[in-house]
Amino acid sequence: MPEARLRRVSSQRFLPAFKFIAVALCATAFLLPGAQAAKKEKPAAAKTSVAKKAKGPVPVEVKRSASAKGPRVATVVQRGGRAERGEKAEKIVRGGRNVVATIRKKNGKTVVAVQRRSVVRVEAPPRQSFGQMAGLHGTDDALDLKSSVALVIDQDTHEVLFSKNDHAVLPIASLTKLMTGLLISEAHLPNDELITITQDDVDTEKGSRSRLTIGTTLSRGELLHLALMSSENRAAHALGRTYPGGLTTFVSIMNAKAKMLGMKDTRYVEPTGLSSRNQSSAQDLALLVNAAYSDATVRSLSTSPEYQVEVGNRVLQFNTTNRLVKSPDWEIGVQKTGFINEAGQCLVMQAKVAGRKLIMVFLDSAGKFSRIADAERVRRWVEATHAMPGSPAASRNVSYQVAG
Repeated sequence: MPEARLRRVSSQRFLPAFKFIAVALCATAFLLPGAQAAKKEKPAAAKTSVAKKAKGPVPVEVKRSASAKGPRVATVVQRGGRAERGEKAEKIVRGGRNVVATIRKKNGKTVVAVQRRSVVRVEAPPRQSFGQMAGLHGTDDALDLKSSVALVIDQDTHEVLFSKNDHAVLPIASLTKLMTGLLISEAHLPNDELITITQDDVDTEKGSRSRLTIGTTLSRGELLHLALMSSENRAAHALGRTYPGGLTTFVSIMNAKAKMLGMKDTRYVEPTGLSSRNQSSAQDLALLVNAAYSDATVRSLSTSPEYQVEVGNRVLQFNTTNRLVKSPDWEIGVQKTGFINEAGQCLVMQAKVAGRKLIMVFLDSAGKFSRIADAERVRRWVEATHAMPGSPAASRNVSYQVAG
């Protein structure tokens, strides 16, 4: 009995020691990885602080590699210290619209992958005019004109020398200004009355620009000159806006005048022609050209080659939109050009050709200079086939036939 009791007391004496050892082992197993990590971070931190104190960046070695199928890759090896193996850090940097760089760390190296993205630009197809959408350009003619609509009339005899889709009703763009100018001239308003360009005159239909900035003040006569000669949109709008009764009244008078002239297919909604809802036919426009030719002011201003206006301390030079006005081969009595996408290139003229006074209408011509080329084709054709007896063109044709 005494021995058994002695042994029991001895084992209980070492029990606290065993518990302490077990706790110590658990704490060591738990804390040891953290201590090792901290021990590794201290040298790295020291090297980083040294690098910050040094002048200039840490020197690096760049190795570039190119793949035929993949992006260009630049491998950067840091000499200032090695990153921890297995460390994953990624950053995406954009170098413009088409260049993307991906930076990541792998196996102690900083890898930069630069990728250039190829851009395929698809240009939007050009907007078709109303004439193109209607298929009018498919109409063949003997002169191979680029205009889908054309009409040539002898002003004195009313003989139709040439016609092509002359009843088609299409947008007429700035040919509208011929009616605007005619009404302003016939109203006999004071030409020296000053008119100021306002925000209301700014084009919100097409967003076109103008050299007549808001606040510009010119006389009514100067604005009329610019509207007819250089097709100035803000000038034309200001003329209609300041008409007695306002813009709405002016537009109603435009339509009333068209009806009075017998222009059955014509409609106006504003005085500039920027709206595609201003529409007419070649037959109607021939009537308008004839009426405009009877107005001396419209004849003079529309055929003016150039004009200068003083705006503040500046002098602005404006030129005609129809280069045929300056050509010695042409004797033009009245003219007007026009263009918006819906209407194409347009031109109306009264001109003397081969001894004849002709009215010419060209609508929906495709190409920047095509309306001018069409007018030249018509002039040469009239000189060759419809010259008045005794005219220089007729004399040349007779001489050619005799010589041939």
